[in-house]
Amino acid sequence: MDTAILLCSCPDAKGVVARVTGFLHTYGANLVHADHHADLQSRTSFLRLEWEVEGFGLDAASFHAAFAPIASAMGMEWTLRFSSQPSKVGILVSRQDHCLVDLLHRFSIGELPATCAFVAGNHEEPGAIVRHWEIPWISLPARTGDEGSKAASEEMVLEAVRREGVELLVLARYMQVVTGRFLSQVGIPVVNIHHSFLPAFKGGKPYHQAWERGVKIVGATAHYVTEDLDEGPIVSQDVVRVSHRDTVDDLVRKGRDLEKMVLSRAVRAHLSHRVIRLRNRTVVFD
Repeated sequence: MDTAILLCSCPDAKGVVARVTGFLHTYGANLVHADHHADLQSRTSFLRLEWEVEGFGLDAASFHAAFAPIASAMGMEWTLRFSSQPSKVGILVSRQDHCLVDLLHRFSIGELPATCAFVAGNHEEPGAIVRHWEIPWISLPARTGDEGSKAASEEMVLEAVRREGVELLVLARYMQVVTGRFLSQVGIPVVNIHHSFLPAFKGGKPYHQAWERGVKIVGATAHYVTEDLDEGPIVSQDVVRVSHRDTVDDLVRKGRDLEKMVLSRAVRAHLSHRVIRLRNRTVVFD
């Protein structure tokens, strides 16, 4: 079933939902999902509406022409997407490939509504796995502390994003800090998996930090990447319990399983057009 998905946000006011759903009803929309959230602190309304394309009286171009005046009058930001038009995703990876392998499997069985356009990495080990899935592999020269190689790598990724029409970039344990210049030029959302329950234990070796503190849970966080390291809007998080019996290796093992699940959950939410950003926060519709 092909569906249309409208994501929108606007200043909160009486009748926001009625006005939008009334517009859809005028053209015969059969809603299959309808979500609304009003953030009272910022006085902002967020909506996600999904309806069957079959029987709806507007195509994409006609919808934009008819809805734009209403959206403008409401001060609304909005996007319209169709489930029959899957996005293209690019993935960056370093040596650890557990998140990469999990994503490629989910793409292959259709669990994630997108196609993987390329995988780029600054270590060669994941290349064989990527080629096995018959996905283009890009070998990056980026090395920690070598600004020249990092700049060259980022230029290669930018070129691939533009060439392939990629709409989402996923850092699947890519152990390089992307630059502000790259983020300003890439022009698409970038999602990262952080092996820690942010904002706790930022930086390197978070599981070692957690073990030293004797924590009883470890976590993982998927967030949009901004210039502020590990400070971007959070899309998904989860935790797993640990005990005094667990070694650092146990924490790492449990954390890896968690990272795969949290990253795939965040990627799915983004690709299903369920996420709206509100400054440094997100609204994620279930």
